[in-house]
Amino acid sequence: MSPGTETPKKNVTLVLGGAQSGKSYYAQQLASHFESVTFIATGRRTDAEMRKKIAQHRRERPIAWRTIEAPLDLHKTIRSESRKADVILVDCLTVYVANVMRARKKSKRYPKEYIEAVCDAIRASKAAVVAVSNEVGSGVVPAYTSGRIYRDFLGQMNQKIAQIADTVILMVAGVPVILKDSGISQHEGDASFAGSATNRSGESTNGVRKRHSSDGLNS
Repeated sequence: MSPGTETPKKNVTLVLGGAQSGKSYYAQQLASHFESVTFIATGRRTDAEMRKKIAQHRRERPIAWRTIEAPLDLHKTIRSESRKADVILVDCLTVYVANVMRARKKSKRYPKEYIEAVCDAIRASKAAVVAVSNEVGSGVVPAYTSGRIYRDFLGQMNQKIAQIADTVILMVAGVPVILKDSGISQHEGDASFAGSATNRSGESTNGVRKRHSSDGLNS
């Protein structure tokens, strides 16, 4: 953390956005204000392309960050890692939901117990939490049943985490739009968790303007 920076001991931030919206890069900037960071990756090494992406993203993250792969046991990983870090960065819920759907391919409904398990783990976390997810409700209705189940599952996951989050940010073309801010930004100019990362204009208060990035499996 930067000298003189005072960050809340417990803060939950949800960063939403479409593909290549800059959400992963923005989330990493939030996490970078903490001294000890655990990055929880939900991507699977399913093929050569994914292995290449995962390796690239590892190289792009600070070497001091601890990286844990949790394609399915996300709630367990959050609980265990929250005792070892100042902040946990989960990237991303979109892929996690897809992994769960694949593991339960015979199920005709999205499993609500997974949503509750992740929310409970976030609530119990001793570390701050930054979660990245795709906003999927603005597109066309999926043509297939599995696609509609997936959309509903991820939509419900986003809603539930947004309810317990202190801050919810929607990334649009690399610009952060604050959807929810539980009183953090009322101290304009301080070095709080949300305030140190962005102001209302979308420019970092530490003088670093936001940029597009290929960080994250779908950014």
